[in-house]
Amino acid sequence: MGENGWRWSDAWIFVSLVIASGAGRHRRSATSRRPEGVRLTDVLSTADHLNRAIPQRHEVEVAVQRLVGAGLVTVADGWFRITAEGEQLWRTRPRAGVATMVDTVQGVLSRRHAPGSAEWILDEAEHAAAVQEYAVRSIPTPRRSPEGHSGGH
Repeated sequence: MGENGWRWSDAWIFVSLVIASGAGRHRRSATSRRPEGVRLTDVLSTADHLNRAIPQRHEVEVAVQRLVGAGLVTVADGWFRITAEGEQLWRTRPRAGVATMVDTVQGVLSRRHAPGSAEWILDEAEHAAAVQEYAVRSIPTPRRSPEGHSGGH
């Protein structure tokens, strides 16, 4: 595929955004204090679970620029949201196994949408902070006995 076509990493980030956001199932009400959408840490966490790798800053930045430019995603105040058009693409994609989900979405993107271009920059420090937050979240917490101490009696 040419340089102007959708890349696998674009589909990987899109699928990660959709899964992290619950594909619209958990929409917030208009009166809720919490904005609808997900944070970068949630996107990185989901991407890691999908592909056993944390996307590099450049991969996220380029994919989001292309997805925002195509009208499939929005980003505001650090919150990533799937647009109605993005949700429609997700809901009407061919169903396939989880192992091929990203490949399937890349094919759908290639057939139905042209990659866009948007002015969005992912700051190196912001990406590093999200990776660090994800790493801290991933550390299992030690188990505690019901009595509040470990060891047997």
